[in-house]
Amino acid sequence: MATRIIVGLIVLISLIQGLATVDSGGILPLALVVLGLIYGAMAVDAEDATSFLVVALAVGAAAQADVLNNIQAIGAHLDAVVGQISVALYAGVVTVLVKRILSRLGLKASG
Repeated sequence: MATRIIVGLIVLISLIQGLATVDSGGILPLALVVLGLIYGAMAVDAEDATSFLVVALAVGAAAQADVLNNIQAIGAHLDAVVGQISVALYAGVVTVLVKRILSRLGLKASG
C-alpha cells in the first residue's frame, strides 16, 4: 500500500512540475528524488532489479529524446512530465546500486 502512495505522489508531483509553471524553489524536484529513493528501497529487489532498471533507462531515454514533442499542442508538456518521472526512477536506480553494493560486501541490506 505504501508503494502505491509513493507512486501516486510521484505522478502527482510530476504532473504539477511538468504541466504548471510553478516556482517551487527546488522543493518539488527534491521531493521527486526522495520519493524515488524510498521507492527503490521499498519496492525493488536489488538482486533481481532488471525490469525496474530497463524501465528506468527506457523512460529516461524517451524523456531525453523528446519523442512526445511530435504531438501537436501538448507534446512538450507530456515530455516535461516524462522527464520528471525519469528523475524519480533514476533516484530509485541509485538506491538499487547502494543495496547491491551492501549485499556484495556482506552487509545487511533490507529488501
